[in-house]
Amino acid sequence: MQKIKSFKVFFLAALFVMAFASVAFAGAQDFVLVNNTGHPIYYVNVSPASSDNWQNDVLGSQILGHGQYVTVMFPTNGVQYWDLQAVFEDNSSLAWYNIDLLSVAQITLNGDGTASFQ
Repeated sequence: MQKIKSFKVFFLAALFVMAFASVAFAGAQDFVLVNNTGHPIYYVNVSPASSDNWQNDVLGSQILGHGQYVTVMFPTNGVQYWDLQAVFEDNSSLAWYNIDLLSVAQITLNGDGTASFQ
C-alpha cells in the first residue's frame, strides 16, 4: 500500500513540474506578434540586435494570416534589444531593428511597413 501511495505522490509531482515548466523557461522578452499587414506572413525571424544573422523562424510550420496573432516565447537569456523580420509568400520581407523586448508586450506589424509597440 505504501508503494502505491509513494507512486501517486511522485506522479502528481511530475505532472505539476511538467505543467509549469513552460512558465519557468519563459523570458521577460516574450511578446505577442499581431499581423496587420494585409498579407499572410510565412516566416518570422527574431535575432539579438547584436547578431549579423537571422535566427530560426519562430512560426515553424504555421502561417500567420492577416488579423491573426502568435505568442513568441524565448528562453530567459537577458538580451534586451532584438531585430525582427517578417517574410511573405513572394519572399519579400520587412524588418524592424533594435526593439527593446524587455519593455514591449505586443508588436503589431502594419501594412505600411511600420510597427506598433505596446
